[in-house]
Amino acid sequence: MGIKDRPEGISHTAVEAAPGLWRIDLQKHDLSIPGWEVVQTRVEFTPESPPFKHSHPGEEIILVLQGSLEYQIDGRPPVVCRTGDALTVPYGVHHQARNVGDDIAVELATYVVEKGKPLLTKIE
Repeated sequence: MGIKDRPEGISHTAVEAAPGLWRIDLQKHDLSIPGWEVVQTRVEFTPESPPFKHSHPGEEIILVLQGSLEYQIDGRPPVVCRTGDALTVPYGVHHQARNVGDDIAVELATYVVEKGKPLLTKIE
């Protein structure tokens, strides 16, 4: 999908990471704790974006900026978060998110992760 094909409402700086899932990397910095870094990303979900199960090598702290997202975190019942809601996904826990609204949903994802490891591991 090219820039001209982006759904209305998706930021012009977003990069499509999966069908209907757009990411904008905002910052990445080493932490004062050796071997750890923080990565902050804006993630934009179209209503058609399929969820995919994945994990991270650290904590993911999520703030929903727009819309409604359903999170399925292994070992917990699914939860719907709306604009202004926040949650944390523990280190290495498998999880997925999907847009349960009619418009673009947006989250601010802040990852506190081990440096040098892949930020995201997709679970088949």
